[in-house]
Amino acid sequence: MIQSVTLPVEKPVTSQGGSPAFFSCWDLHSYYGESYIVQGVSFDIREGEIVALLGRNGAGKTSTLRTIARVDSPQLRKGEIWLDHQPLHEMAAHNASQLGVALVPEDRRIIQGLTVQENLELAQIAPPHGWSIDRIYQHFPRLAERRDQQGTTLSGGEQQMLAVARALARDIKLLLLDEPYEGLAPVIVQEIAQIVSDIKKLGITTIIVEQNAVAALKLADRAIILDMGQIVFDGTSQEVLDNAELRQQYLAI
Repeated sequence: MIQSVTLPVEKPVTSQGGSPAFFSCWDLHSYYGESYIVQGVSFDIREGEIVALLGRNGAGKTSTLRTIARVDSPQLRKGEIWLDHQPLHEMAAHNASQLGVALVPEDRRIIQGLTVQENLELAQIAPPHGWSIDRIYQHFPRLAERRDQQGTTLSGGEQQMLAVARALARDIKLLLLDEPYEGLAPVIVQEIAQIVSDIKKLGITTIIVEQNAVAALKLADRAIILDMGQIVFDGTSQEVLDNAELRQQYLAI
């Protein structure tokens, strides 16, 4: 039997363990123009947790991620977003970024004409409190080998590594990954998954939107499934992996 989720009537202020939530969003309503996309989404996350945000195409996953990152589109018209006791919903995207929110978009946004090293150095300009370049290269040895190569000439997997590394070059608390496995070979998917797993050990909270639901579920602690802009399931990743009916109805797997 599929377990659905009833939206809370009060703001989610505690995590599943009973301690204060590190990240919370409450009753989010976001629009593209007059198109109503995110329809009352509420959830909270513990510090260091990896959450897979799943659903079919058009379910509202990327829109929810972009709403959290406070980018201009979609427009948040109602709701609250809190990170480490700070109100993201009151901030512009650059202020949320300075607070520690890093969105790695599906297209990765590698800056054309700049080398790997220059992409990382540019990310460190503001705020200048993230990982050092040397520390990044220790965790991403393949990028170290290609530090003088233009970022846009890297393979897809290497560009994804650079996009994540560029986020770590700032002092981040919340990593938002939009389709990090898109177009990558299975062996590279495993490599990216290992990187995200290593990031978790550093205490960085991660939300991952991914069409490769099985790969995301194997990585994540929790799964939140969206359908038509609303949460229909919030539970452990293993619950989704064990529930064929749930996977078929909402994930088509």
